[in-house]
Formats: sequence, structure tokens, C-alpha cells
Amino acid sequence: MPPVTVRVPAELAARVPAEVRGAGRDDVRLLVSSGERVAHHAFRELPGLLRAGDVLVVNTSPTLAAAVPGRVGAEAVVVHFSTAGDDGRWAVELRSPDGRGTTRPRPGGPAGTVVRLPGGGQLVLDAPLAPGADRLWWSWVSVPVPGLLRRCGRPIRYGYTEGDQPLSAYQTVFALPSPDGTGSAEMPSAARPFTAGLIAALVSRGVQIAPLTLHTGVASAEAHEPPYPERFAVPEATAWLVNAARAGGGRIVAVGTTAVRALESATGADGVVRAASGWTELVVTAARGVRAVDGLLTGLHEPEASHLLMLEAVAGRAAVGRAYDAAVRGLYLWHEFGDVHLILPDDSRYPLNC
Repeated sequence: MPPVTVRVPAELAARVPAEVRGAGRDDVRLLVSSGERVAHHAFRELPGLLRAGDVLVVNTSPTLAAAVPGRVGAEAVVVHFSTAGDDGRWAVELRSPDGRGTTRPRPGGPAGTVVRLPGGGQLVLDAPLAPGADRLWWSWVSVPVPGLLRRCGRPIRYGYTEGDQPLSAYQTVFALPSPDGTGSAEMPSAARPFTAGLIAALVSRGVQIAPLTLHTGVASAEAHEPPYPERFAVPEATAWLVNAARAGGGRIVAVGTTAVRALESATGADGVVRAASGWTELVVTAARGVRAVDGLLTGLHEPEASHLLMLEAVAGRAAVGRAYDAAVRGLYLWHEFGDVHLILPDDSRYPLNC
């Protein structure tokens, strides 16, 4: 059962980035929830809501121009490049253009299907990413994918957005180039409102920034599937900083569900974070709980999305439901270009006002 049952009106979808709406990246709204309390802020007020000794854990994965046109026989398709495998294959999703620049799902198989790519390359579907699934397939690609994406790709977008945006609109201020050219198929969007000036204000307040990496794969806006395995890395310095901050009473606030997944994948049952890298299959739910994360800064997700199970693990079902009710009543904007939600531990000693 999903953690919340609110209905999100279609008009609350953020169709373009904040800066296209005539404002700055950080000129979005910030819903703040803590237990039974809910407050409304501007995102620029974030530094006043955190304390010296708190740590923001951020994802440094860059967003790729992961959508590439192709053809299966005479049929036009769009290839969404999701994840680079260890054996040279790429997990991909095929979609059909719908005439407005957005795409709709298309069954991928059968194995052996050939997709012709721009410039004479080709892709051959090999096997489903998961048994019994036909959306994401492991595939062999005849040309280096990072170069193909740079030449011919555009950012992945879905039907609730208006028009293509430049790749820069999908990069966060924390994004760092990967040495091998890999990155995230979809933007780690909770960090999108951050600016250099806001980071300076946070650091001046005594809030520390801890980087890690998780390369996000292609989500399914229609099926609301749980996340597939994703590649991550938590460096030694981040593990040390998080452990030290927790020992000193600081709060660990993950910026985005991707940061939660990566950090919790590096946290043992004893609550100690250790440097780790590789693939994570962890799905954070209320039953599993969180071991290192105290709070979460995240976008607003559809009620059916599996991301909300992670929010429930951090805040509890009732608190998430109250916050989402408040977001709908307050006309907050949804999705990657929309407003954001800060979940803080339930501690009435600390006001939710700046």
C-alpha cells in the first residue's frame, strides 16, 4: 500500500525549470515537515533551518544526455541509455516518439532486436535486465556510448514537461565529470535548487557538505517500479565526516533519495558508515529503516512512486501523508523542476522557522 493517497492535480506539474519561469534556481518553495509539524518556506531560507554541525550528503553524479534517436526496421524509436554494465553492455529502454518530443513506453524485446543509431552505429538487445521484465534490456552497442551521447543525445524528459531543455538545466551544482564518461540517466533532482551562493551561506553557518556518487538509472514514470541495481561510491572522507558528525550530535540530511540509497548501502547494522563502492540493490523501506540518515531533502513524488516508501522510512507514514496533504493544498509544484520538501527529525525543541 502506498504511504500517501493524495490526488495530485495535473496542473501542479512543474513543466519548465524555475529559471525559465522567470526566477533563479533557488527561487522555489520549500515545504518543511517534522513529526506533526509542517511549515512553508522559500528554498533560500534553508540555511536558517539547519544547524552548525549538520551534514548535507550530496550526490555528485553528472546527468547524461541519455536519450538518443534510433530505428528498429522502419520504426522510429528513442533509446534511453540507463546504466553501464561491468561487461561492456548498457541497460537501455526503448520508447516510441509521440510527436511532441516526449515518448511513451515500448516493449524492448525480443533478444537480438537491432536498433540503428545515428552515425552508423547499432545496438543489439541481449537480455532483460530483470527476469520477466521487458522494459529495460542489457544491450551491446557497437560504438562508445559516452561519445554517442555527447554527439547525438538529449536529456530524458517525460510528458509533463514542455519542450526540450539544454543539458545544463539538468546538471546540479554538485555534479562532477566521471573519468569514464558515465553518469546518471536522470538528474539527481533534489539538489537542483542549490546555488554557489546558497552553499556559501550553509558553510558559513557551520553546515558541512559530504559528497558521494550514485549513478541513477532510468525510472518508469508510468509503472512506479522499485529501483534497479545502481552503481555507487561512498569515499572514506565522507564516511569519516558522517560518523564524526553523528557522534557530535549533528544531523545527517541526505539531499535526494539517491544519496539515501548510497549512504545506507555503506552503513552497517551497527550504524557505522564505511567507505564502499560497487553496485547496490538496497531498497529502503520502513521495514528496513534507515541507519545513518536523520533527515531528507527531496522533491515531491507521485503518491504511487516507490520513492515514498523511503520517505516513510525516514519520517513515518502519517508524517509523509500530512506533508503531502499540505503540499497539495498549498499548490506546490511537482517533479524535477518543482518545489522541494525538507524532512527533519521530530524534535519540538527546534522551531521550523528561520
